[in-house]
Amino acid sequence: MTVPSPLCRDPLLDGAADPTVIWNRVRREWWMFYTNRRAWSPPIGGFGWVHGTDIGIATSVDGGVTWLHRGIAEGLCTEPGRHTFWAPEVVDDGDLFHMFVTVIDGVPTAWSDKPRAIRHYTSADLHTRSFRSTLCLSSDRVIDAGIIRAEDGRYLMWYKDEADGSHTYRASSDDLRTWAVDGPTIETCPHEGPNVFRLGGYYWMLTDEWRGLRVFRSTDLVTWAQHDRILDEPGARTDDGGVGYHADVVVDGQSGYVFYFTHPGREPGMPVDDRLYEHRRSSIQVARLRVEEGRLTCDRDELIAGPFLTAPDQLGRLGDE
Repeated sequence: MTVPSPLCRDPLLDGAADPTVIWNRVRREWWMFYTNRRAWSPPIGGFGWVHGTDIGIATSVDGGVTWLHRGIAEGLCTEPGRHTFWAPEVVDDGDLFHMFVTVIDGVPTAWSDKPRAIRHYTSADLHTRSFRSTLCLSSDRVIDAGIIRAEDGRYLMWYKDEADGSHTYRASSDDLRTWAVDGPTIETCPHEGPNVFRLGGYYWMLTDEWRGLRVFRSTDLVTWAQHDRILDEPGARTDDGGVGYHADVVVDGQSGYVFYFTHPGREPGMPVDDRLYEHRRSSIQVARLRVEEGRLTCDRDELIAGPFLTAPDQLGRLGDE
């Protein structure tokens, strides 16, 4: 069984983006949450099609090979009306699932200085959830939370601060509820979607520079060395001919898998017209990551045999996590 390309498309709106993948230990299946853009939206209202978005859900019972659309994440609204939800991140502390979502009031039709916030929700089963708080971070224009647990037990969050050059900041917490801002981490160029994971004896961070994913390497989660980009050259698989955007990584033993999205209707080097459905639609893909001589590599054309994701309690989580 070979993993298909694309891995997943939203069958209703066809705008799946910003995926995050987690094992649902209650239902014993893999769950994917994603920003549910409205590619089918009429070509009016400027950028309204990327606002007013829900968080989509897809699930897999065969180790990540096939994904079934399961609707949207309910219970995210904390005030009346229609609002915008982006870039979900989910952390399992062994008792509750903690979801962190970017929220924008209403449905803006243009990119603007309208405040963005990251909100915290908890769930016992990933299906129902309760609002906990709106995080107080470095500004009122923060998006794209990415979280791991450090070896000392603290939770570390990296996020994009649009008020400071669209750079990556870090915050830390002992309990996923109260966060202290540690300051800027990556200030190289504008970017978004930081994602941090451990593989091959190093910590790695991927950021989305809108021309592929920039790679950074660290041994202490504090100092980061910049490396080359991955997913910056077109792939040969179906719907994989453009650059890879905003990704999540699942580490399965000694293997890493990067889940990312593409805009397959956009031709590299050609102008983008956001009024066109073909330029809006997006597909989620997966590719294998390797660490070779201290560098992170990714061959997006490599065929992956499935099932390729193992339940954490079966894997044992020995070594890298």
